[in-house]
Amino acid sequence: MKHCGTQQLETKRLILRRYVHGDVAAMYQNWASDEAVTKFLTWPAHTSPEISGRVIDSWVNAYSDENYYHWAIVLKEHGDEPIGDIAVVNMKEEISMMHIGYCIGRAWWHQGIVAEALKEVMDFLFDEVGANRIEARHDPRNPNSGKVMEKCRMKYEGTLRSAGRNNQGICDECYYALLKAERSAGIA
Repeated sequence: MKHCGTQQLETKRLILRRYVHGDVAAMYQNWASDEAVTKFLTWPAHTSPEISGRVIDSWVNAYSDENYYHWAIVLKEHGDEPIGDIAVVNMKEEISMMHIGYCIGRAWWHQGIVAEALKEVMDFLFDEVGANRIEARHDPRNPNSGKVMEKCRMKYEGTLRSAGRNNQGICDECYYALLKAERSAGIA
């Protein structure tokens, strides 16, 4: 892959950008402190803005790494305030695979925002970085996350039983993926 780091991306409604230290309050208020948002995630809801601050500090510091991809989701009509998060959370260089995770504040659920962000990130990773496989997973008790993946033409590949852990405990994981060849050929 040809790593180029987190670049600003833009869609009709969204700006996907790097985090800055000034995003702490928005992150904490808009999604990180909400147990409904973090219910199926692997990290617990933040109990203070200081926790969000430490997390953002680590992300900002990681931007110096060319193979670090992590975006704040900003809805243009909402100013420059992040409403969610999308990132490459795992990568396997030897097979050019990138695994994506995402979340968004409850106030913005069911508006197609995450699917719009995911599609743009996937296009960037395929076209600019040279990914061959982009995958994501969700807990089957959170089917709306799978619907986001399907909207982005990712194919359901199967469910691994008791293969993960999130804030609900040990969980099944439904895997979806899209291959560059499928995307290029219009198969997906």
